[in-house]
Amino acid sequence: MAAPGGVEAAEQPRPKRSHKKKAEKVDEAELLTVPDGWKEPAFTREDNPRGLLEESSFATLFPKYREAYLKECWPLVQKALSEHYVNATLDLIEGSMTVTTTKKTFDPYAIIRARDLIKLLARSVPFEQAVRILQDDVACDIIKIGTLVRNRESFIKRRGRLLGPKGSTLKVRKVVLDTMKNIHPIYNIKTLMIKRELSKDPELRSQSWERFLPKFKRKNLKKRKEPKKKNIKKEYTPFPPPQPESQIDKELASGEYFLKESQKKRKRVEEIKAKQADAIKKRQEERNKAFIPPKEKPVVKAKKASTEKKIDIEAIKEKVKNAKKKKLGALPVEEVKQKMAADEKKKKKKK
Repeated sequence: MAAPGGVEAAEQPRPKRSHKKKAEKVDEAELLTVPDGWKEPAFTREDNPRGLLEESSFATLFPKYREAYLKECWPLVQKALSEHYVNATLDLIEGSMTVTTTKKTFDPYAIIRARDLIKLLARSVPFEQAVRILQDDVACDIIKIGTLVRNRESFIKRRGRLLGPKGSTLKVRKVVLDTMKNIHPIYNIKTLMIKRELSKDPELRSQSWERFLPKFKRKNLKKRKEPKKKNIKKEYTPFPPPQPESQIDKELASGEYFLKESQKKRKRVEEIKAKQADAIKKRQEERNKAFIPPKEKPVVKAKKASTEKKIDIEAIKEKVKNAKKKKLGALPVEEVKQKMAADEKKKKKKK
């Protein structure tokens, strides 16, 4: 077939488009889970050959009682940080520790680890344990518990639950915070042990673990101490309290205000004499109580032996005779005599 322009073009077959795509089955659980034994590759100089752009530094203060220990272990601190090309200085006058990067530092996270190292040393962590923070698979978390509990005694008791053997402490933040909220660490430790066992089962990794975890209820058995004197608030009224009556108002109400001075004195004397008479009467009654004889208990008369029941002596004698005749395991006398007579007759017949 001739094309326009006198050039012959050969028709080429078009490639067939396949609309059906093969669906690749990918397990999402395998993509999310980390394979066993996998470790992140270490950060080397080849990853950052030019080093850091600027110098970074961190400083922290330490208490006076840590000065002697830091002076002894500071050469070891400098040696451990020099492997990561980080400088460390100890200022005993100011009481501070400082870490800075150098031109040879290639790991940008090395200064963060050095900062955590001097913080741990300032908080009474031994060097042997604090130096582990420079490893890639180790991290730390400093929890300030001083402001979590107001009462000093409660704070000391709850802090004592966290202390382990030789001063070592628990390493889980939730356990520490819950302990300060008066939740014993044994509950959280039990939950962590169950989670560790469940993580070993490959079928349960992608499932919810709420059904397996224990649920603990808080029980506050102690009742709140009630104060001895309770201040009961009175109902609010917009009106002021009534004005108390004066002495003149009381005299006007009783009519004493209109009496003469001699009448008032006579009335006071009579009131005093009436009070004295009452006091003398009460005192005399108390004295007379000692002369009042106590009430005697009524005498209980002894009951006479009842002679109505007469003893039947003859009936008792008959019972004794019958008892002599009836001996244990023995035959009556008449039966014995009959047997003896029968035995004699048999002997005579034999003769």
